Amino acid sequence: MSEQDIDFAITDYLPHRYPFILVDRVLEIELGTRIRGLKNVTTNEPFFPGHFPTRPIMPGVLIVEALAQVSGILALRSRDLLLEKQGDVFLLAGMDKTRFKKPVLPGDRLILDASVVSERRDVVKFSCEALVDESVVCSTELLVAR
Repeated sequence: MSEQDIDFAITDYLPHRYPFILVDRVLEIELGTRIRGLKNVTTNEPFFPGHFPTRPIMPGVLIVEALAQVSGILALRSRDLLLEKQGDVFLLAGMDKTRFKKPVLPGDRLILDASVVSERRDVVKFSCEALVDESVVCSTELLVAR
């Protein structure tokens, strides 16, 4: 899609706000098919002081949450739904086959890929990968439901 097609406010599609919004930008989107998002992992993330003080690592559950957030954006955009107008939101309903391959560290650029596997009414199954420097750091299958 063109840059104009991805120039929208993420907060129009996600109810999350700082510090829990984990998508900085949508890089690519093909409605009904796939999405690619970006999370710049900075040293001042609120979770790093506690996870872990001497070796900061992004928690795996937050990587999965970031993947769920881009999946929710795609599900809403594909249905032409806006959070503010209709109050619609897609929630994480399940996950399978989740694997963590490498730690995500401060300074990493986390690429979030999600592709639609199947849809049934208001439940969408996604195949997802999170990447750093073109290496997969997490893979999972997610269900999001409205």
